[in-house]
Amino acid sequence: MRTRPLKVALLGCGVVGSEVARIMTTHADDLTQRIGAPVELAGVAVRRPSKVREGIDPALITTDATALLKRGDIDVAIEVIGGIEPARTLITTAFEHGISVVSANKALLAQDGAALHAAAEQHGLDLYYEAAVAGAIPLVRPMRESLAGDKINRVMGIVNGTTNFILDKMDSTGAGYQEALDEATALGYAEADPTADVEGYDAAAKAAILAGIAFHTRVRLDDVYREGMTEVSAADFASAKRMGCTIKLLAILERAADGESVTARVHPAMIPLTHPLASVREAYNAVFVEAEAAGRLMFYGPGAGGSPTASAVLGDLVAVCRNKLAEATGPGESAYTQLPVSPMGDVVTRYHISLDVADKPGVLAQVATTFAEHGVSIDTVRQQGRPDGVGNEASLVVVTHRAPDAALSGTVEALRKLDTVRGVASIMRVEGE
Repeated sequence: MRTRPLKVALLGCGVVGSEVARIMTTHADDLTQRIGAPVELAGVAVRRPSKVREGIDPALITTDATALLKRGDIDVAIEVIGGIEPARTLITTAFEHGISVVSANKALLAQDGAALHAAAEQHGLDLYYEAAVAGAIPLVRPMRESLAGDKINRVMGIVNGTTNFILDKMDSTGAGYQEALDEATALGYAEADPTADVEGYDAAAKAAILAGIAFHTRVRLDDVYREGMTEVSAADFASAKRMGCTIKLLAILERAADGESVTARVHPAMIPLTHPLASVREAYNAVFVEAEAAGRLMFYGPGAGGSPTASAVLGDLVAVCRNKLAEATGPGESAYTQLPVSPMGDVVTRYHISLDVADKPGVLAQVATTFAEHGVSIDTVRQQGRPDGVGNEASLVVVTHRAPDAALSGTVEALRKLDTVRGVASIMRVEGE
């Protein structure tokens, strides 16, 4: 066994970084045996050096991350800063100085993954990022290594714990969105500013990364269609239950039937209670992968938090260190298919549409005609009086058959223009059937 330690620079020491440092210290002997050489925390770059960091030698703390990377003795850098800058510059600096990188930075990888992979390849180094998607769940490595010989056709998953917690509370308790968000905030699941989570930006970044791996093509954050979940209401859950469904914020990645394009999208959707994702509760994540030979696979577990995310980081660290000892590198970017990403309008799906309409004869026929004019077939219709007791209005719920999303969107716009339609109360896609 090699006796000279592999030296690690830790960039960032927040919730995840501090847990990485703790595990590296407390499990040092086990890590040595698993890697084949000692691994040593050689420096920790932070913004606030005065902050007390229990278990970390103050002598390791520095505010100059660039100088730490340029020391000349660092083997691996762990980037858990997050955001685009200075993370991008620091990762590039690491590669320029012969340092492999382990990152948990979903936003950066979704935006500039291709350039970072190219830089790693140019310098003969590793870029690993299991922790960037779904926390502790082993997902990136199984998809890009274990399923490397298979053809993945579809990936559908819950990849944000905050939104799943909120939607689960709305489903199980009947709470409204704001009430469920307040509980998530009080318990520490939601940030003070939850926009990245509830508007789907976090999930969209993860979707871009997963789509690139699944389909061997480059998918950027801008390619992912995104809708948030702030408009989901208790009434939507009541409708979902009548259909035997629940509501989840889903990342859905699909290869077209002809194999010539892919789609990537994030939005709330109704899914049947019989689907495996319907039973994912609280702040857990789960990803459902459909592959040609392997069939349907489910990956489930805690998708965020210091310890779960640190677990994924340390798994990557072990792999990268082993590669260093073997003077080899692991798998890099696979984008040979160069498939285009189709717009959301090309996606074929079902809709659940709730309308507030005039309560008078002929309304249903007028609505049905509008659907027919746009080539959208209706599956079921339910009409009832308004629950708020408005006597001259009714609630009309329409569930469609599968149709292109563009046709469904066009139908909704036409419905809004009808004199008999007072308003479109809710629009939601139906998936997983």
